[in-house]
Amino acid sequence: MAPPSEGSEAALFPDFPRGPLHAYRARASFSWKELALFLEGEDVLRFKKTVFSALESDPLFARPGRRELSMEKYRELNFLRCKRFFEFGFLRVDDMLRRPLTLLALVDCLGMYDWSLATKIFLHTFVFGSTIYNSGSERHLKYLPKIFSMEIFGCFALTELSHGSDTKAMRTTAHYDPATEEFIIHSPDFEAAKFWVGNMGKTATHAVVFAQLHMPGGQCHGLHPFVVQIRDPKTLLPMPGVMVGDIGKKLGQNGLDNGFAMFHKVRIPRQDLLNRTGDVTPEGTYVTPFKDSRQRLGASLGSLSGGRVCIVAMSVTNLKLAVCIALRFSATRCQFGPTDGEEIPVLEYQLQQWRLLPYLAATYALDHFAKSLFLDLVELQQGLLGGDRSARQAELGREIHALASASKPLASWTAQRGIQECREACGGHGYLAMNRLGELRNDNDPNCTYEGDNNVLLQQTSNYLLGLLAHGGPGGPRCESPLKSVDFLEAYPAILGQRFEVASLQDCLDSSVPLAAYEWLVCYLLRESHQKLSQEKRSGSSDFEARNRSQVYCCRSLALAFLELTVLRRFHERTHQPGVPPPLRAVLRRLGALYGLWSLSQHTALLYRGGYFSGEQAGKMVESAILELCSQLKDDAVALVDVLAPPDFVLDSPMGRADGELYKNLWSSVLQESQVLERASWWQEFSTKKPAVGSLSSKL
Repeated sequence: MAPPSEGSEAALFPDFPRGPLHAYRARASFSWKELALFLEGEDVLRFKKTVFSALESDPLFARPGRRELSMEKYRELNFLRCKRFFEFGFLRVDDMLRRPLTLLALVDCLGMYDWSLATKIFLHTFVFGSTIYNSGSERHLKYLPKIFSMEIFGCFALTELSHGSDTKAMRTTAHYDPATEEFIIHSPDFEAAKFWVGNMGKTATHAVVFAQLHMPGGQCHGLHPFVVQIRDPKTLLPMPGVMVGDIGKKLGQNGLDNGFAMFHKVRIPRQDLLNRTGDVTPEGTYVTPFKDSRQRLGASLGSLSGGRVCIVAMSVTNLKLAVCIALRFSATRCQFGPTDGEEIPVLEYQLQQWRLLPYLAATYALDHFAKSLFLDLVELQQGLLGGDRSARQAELGREIHALASASKPLASWTAQRGIQECREACGGHGYLAMNRLGELRNDNDPNCTYEGDNNVLLQQTSNYLLGLLAHGGPGGPRCESPLKSVDFLEAYPAILGQRFEVASLQDCLDSSVPLAAYEWLVCYLLRESHQKLSQEKRSGSSDFEARNRSQVYCCRSLALAFLELTVLRRFHERTHQPGVPPPLRAVLRRLGALYGLWSLSQHTALLYRGGYFSGEQAGKMVESAILELCSQLKDDAVALVDVLAPPDFVLDSPMGRADGELYKNLWSSVLQESQVLERASWWQEFSTKKPAVGSLSSKL
């Protein structure tokens, strides 16, 4: 039989090998191929296949088995792979502009393979490169071809040893010298060293350095970005006045070189100030289109919102891999049974379904949200580059900032908890490094911290919501936003009067039920947070103290509930559109309902405390609905992870392989480990040198 042609559906969706997973695949209520096409589109699926095939067929990307590479060797290999990535030519700027979701697909593909590689490329091109493009002007376009040819290699230097989330307190300075038309970049002491900067440790030749801009008259105009050369591209030796180095081994992603840098009166040309939000004339006059310094700083840090949105997608990628591994394991791991001698897959147990299937639903809901928010961000950036200074554009920026600031915590924490649950749900085999769940857990962990500590970021979102009340907001003037994420607050007083009135379990199995409950919950927490802040201020607390004392139980919960509502609403709207193919409607709506009810169940105490729930029946009905949806989705679980899973080469987990041959794959992988059957090199310590028991007791 002739092999399928490259453009055919058979080539795009090769059939899985028939094996232990076939029984579940045969019971699925839908075609996994149809769902993949509906969610991703053929262009993105073909792009992903091209990337995966290129990695698998290139010896440079061959998995090194399970032997541990030294950090130096890992970083060398990672850099060689980075160079090869540019040789593949996946990054075509015109394609990215025409089909922005291709960028997220690329991050998804590379991250599934190795986050050290994905992050290295992402920081160089999308963070360093896009910051220059979005924050600079025509005079900075000269850097872009050098970025894509790797003539220079970049990093984003914002955080310092003594400051991270408090960006306004960064202490690196940039004094302007009109006599030479140069800025003098300086670190006043070691605490002001740029720190934790990805790519800076060993590789970067240039950095976008954020520094406090000082004028000759002594006035400081706050934090501004500058392009600073830190190494010679020909030798990779530091430039004069720059001390740059590596911060050492991390908990994960050790193929990425995170570093530090100190500057001793390093002079750079005036033109290397990225000047979209503020500029300095040759004579030393500061000019900016922004009247409010806070707005200017927000615009100059706009790339952080882009980074946060991408971290949402990165977290979802980790969760995809974890649920793929855990659910394929659960469908083939047989333990116990209703009768002696009969064993059933652990996926048949309600407890296993309850542990894993809500995370599968969360993966689908968060994946759709990440893509939709990324497209919103693209719209914002296009407006900024087009010079749009309308009120709608400003409001869109505030709304996206609020959504990005809460979505990173929600996605990274959901992935963190989900990966751990998957690890435990796979028993002892989940603890084997070869099955990759430990690596995923460690590689996901920094998503909770970089681009803003999660708990600190949530305050940005709660401040946005509380600002709606401060400016009239709910119950007063109209409450609208460009993305309509807060439009429901216009009915704030009426929503607070609503109660849970679902009559039957069947009625509870639709995502409209948790959607209504979440609208009430956000209104309730908004009122509680506003009252708590007001009470603190009436008691004599300063604004700073009042906000500090209102985070736990109020503002933090408000921000998370608002984002959970937004994720659920977007997925509900997507799955209830008339364009959803009829065979896919039931499974997608079950996923939405399960995600909504499971997330909502974590707020049961608040729902009772605020009076939305009353009597034990409400809580019991939500619990019953969650279990019923898990039961309904159980037979679809393997097909649902088939939609998400990369090829076995990329997934790189013996117990997560598509053939479902759990024990064969585990056994062969164990036997292929290095020195697995060899005697220990220190065997003589056991055989000839026995301890003299108690001989050291007198010296204790």
